[in-house]
Amino acid sequence: MTSIDFYFNAEDRLQVACRLAAKAVSQNKRIVIYAPEGDTASRVDKLLWTWQATGFLPHCAPHDALAAETPVLIAAGEETPEGFGVLLNLSAGCPPHFERFERVCELVGRDDDEKQAGRGRYRYYRDRGYKITDHDLAHE
Repeated sequence: MTSIDFYFNAEDRLQVACRLAAKAVSQNKRIVIYAPEGDTASRVDKLLWTWQATGFLPHCAPHDALAAETPVLIAAGEETPEGFGVLLNLSAGCPPHFERFERVCELVGRDDDEKQAGRGRYRYYRDRGYKITDHDLAHE
């Protein structure tokens, strides 16, 4: 069964997304960043190019010719090549295909709208029996 990790109190959700993607890649895991909103996908794409001053996280879209070999995908839909074990959700709702992944990372920011959406996703997973691990980023 898919395990769910909730990261609460993210000051900047996209910065946290980049940090979690880098951690997954360093552990030889492949990650899909689910960003169905075009603006969010574009912003995270740009941030991944510049996020680490001394590094680069190889990434592309699922329809790119190099998607099967790239460790980080930025996806707007359910299209994902085989071999990706981690899904990082940047949408307000639950990804429709989350159960295909070993692990889902949910990011919840500090503003009220993000908290409300996060609570809804939390309830959705909890009510369906998924194991949820909480991470409070305010205490890091």
